[in-house]
Amino acid sequence: MSHLIRSIRTGEWAEAKKLRLAALQDPVAHLAFLETYEEAVVRPDSYWQDRTAGAAEGVAWRQQIIAEGPDGEWAGSVTVLVEEAGARDPFDMVVERRQGHVVGVFVRPEHRGSGVTGALFDAALEWSWDAGLERVRLFVHEKNGRAEAFYRKAGFVPSGVSAPAPGDSGDQELEFVIERS
Repeated sequence: MSHLIRSIRTGEWAEAKKLRLAALQDPVAHLAFLETYEEAVVRPDSYWQDRTAGAAEGVAWRQQIIAEGPDGEWAGSVTVLVEEAGARDPFDMVVERRQGHVVGVFVRPEHRGSGVTGALFDAALEWSWDAGLERVRLFVHEKNGRAEAFYRKAGFVPSGVSAPAPGDSGDQELEFVIERS
């Protein structure tokens, strides 16, 4: 793999926007993301600037990690949010302990199977452990088998916790966790 795995930088909002919009056009985006392309594409530049600055290198509560190709194109991304005990998560559940929450996982189709996703997750977990987190979790839609298979391969295991998927489908989001060894 010839990609540089690193945290984003504050001024890279245009690249972050471009990758996010590509992610939201993926065929399984409706299963993987809580927003749509139509919602995201109309957001002003200030939104993308703030979003990028809030997850850039050196930020302690959120980190977006990217895989940058030799040509400078971003091949993929993963973001870790630090959740504090007692806070409410995106599903309105109370967070039981300080932990990481992986969101925004996306790798461009032409880079899947190349090791990029694994390298992004390795970096995300390393950042989480360096931040003093003892546990990292993520949610995967029950119908997103491709993602679930990767998360299991990366060492995440089902916790038994689930939450209703957004919308009125009756589908579930399944929590997977990995503990610091």
